Amino acid sequence: MDEPLAAAHPLVPSADARAVVLVEGISDQVALEALAERRGRDLDAEGISVVPIGGAQALGRFLNRFGPQGLDVRLAGLCDAGEESDFRCALERAGLGSDLTRVEMERLGFYVCVADLEDELIRALGAASVEQVVAAQGDLGSFRTLQMQSPWQGRMTEEQLRRFMGSGGRRKIRYARLLV
Repeated sequence: MDEPLAAAHPLVPSADARAVVLVEGISDQVALEALAERRGRDLDAEGISVVPIGGAQALGRFLNRFGPQGLDVRLAGLCDAGEESDFRCALERAGLGSDLTRVEMERLGFYVCVADLEDELIRALGAASVEQVVAAQGDLGSFRTLQMQSPWQGRMTEEQLRRFMGSGGRRKIRYARLLV
């Protein structure tokens, strides 16, 4: 089993969770937990669980379970730009607002990545630094192969890296921890 996947917490929060951060996938969970660890935060001790929901379409189910109609724990979340409308609709259906803007979603604790979390990390680190991480993982040859493919030739390195992270099985999960 992939080490980051094995290290990911269960898909349900601990019984003593006081707050739940809902994210789309396991790579998002791994990245947020790695960031917390890097900043010296113990999410378990703080009663915070990061829960991957398996895609934006599932948000409503999790809001019902953990929100005001369910366990009523403090909620937050993170989604890709392409899933913003799914998140907005689910928040509204759960009674957390109406005609929500992105700013209002943020006030509720739900944030939208420019493209996705990998894009945010690549932009934060810069392409050269991410390429160094790819090289250190022994994946530079595979990345160079992607760059030579006609759909990716001439594209910005950041776009190529984002595509590279999203391809290749569990690569997205593995790099989530490494890029934080």
